Amino acid sequence: MSKADLGAETDMALNLVDLARYPIADLDSGAGAAFLKECQDHMDTHGWCNLDGFIRPDALTALEDEASNLLPSAEVLTIKRNIYQGAIDPSLPEDDPRRREYTHVATQLADDQLPAETLIQQLYRSDLLTDFVRRVQKKSVLYRCADEFQALNVVALHPGSWHAWHYDTTECTVTLLLKAAESGGDFAFLPNSRTDESEDRDAVDRLLAGDMSHAQKFDRGAGTFTLFRGGYSLHGVTEVFGTHPRITAIMTYDEQMGRVISDDINVRIYGKRVEKILADRKAALAQA
Repeated sequence: MSKADLGAETDMALNLVDLARYPIADLDSGAGAAFLKECQDHMDTHGWCNLDGFIRPDALTALEDEASNLLPSAEVLTIKRNIYQGAIDPSLPEDDPRRREYTHVATQLADDQLPAETLIQQLYRSDLLTDFVRRVQKKSVLYRCADEFQALNVVALHPGSWHAWHYDTTECTVTLLLKAAESGGDFAFLPNSRTDESEDRDAVDRLLAGDMSHAQKFDRGAGTFTLFRGGYSLHGVTEVFGTHPRITAIMTYDEQMGRVISDDINVRIYGKRVEKILADRKAALAQA
């Protein structure tokens, strides 16, 4: 079964969600409407919405086991990029911190490495879940990301690793923590640090210099579902400590149907494997 053919079956994935606490299947009346408003208000005030225990405990065990079984096939990626995920802007002064590239190491599965029948793909492909994200973010339309690599990722940060500061390539990002670190591994971000027109450069420079006083930081338990504006809020994950990795599913959404991410950004994130896929594809087209 392809990802495109999942159809109505995907909403069976809502068996994974604790619907008693989080009634995402009915957001138009009663407890569901009140819950939606609470999420929207929190997003408006804080720039994020954190739903602890979003996944039922038995379902979380299944999702964690699934990820742990898939991750040994993943590459260990050394990801080096600036905070905008692209090439350095040569117009910036030489000493500008936004010219700096940041490096982190992660074991990462891209969307094309996550089979359609996996529970995490079924959850991500759920129309009800997508609509819930859309309504919390107050979007008139919202689509699952069309990029073959970036749509859904599973990322493991091993002890001694972290996730470097960056903006996402789309505004609406959701993370589902599948396995928490023993310590560290806190999600940290600078809410609404930029818009389409400008950036709060003073706040960004302070954060890049190590001043966390204006950043929001919180640890989360496994099963927590976090919505935030990743394209507009500089964010990262602090260093992981302990004996096991921190494992997260990253779900990406876009207001533009069918939009894909540039080859340059995908190669910067996913490295040689994706570089070869794209090069082989271009060569095949040239020979056609």
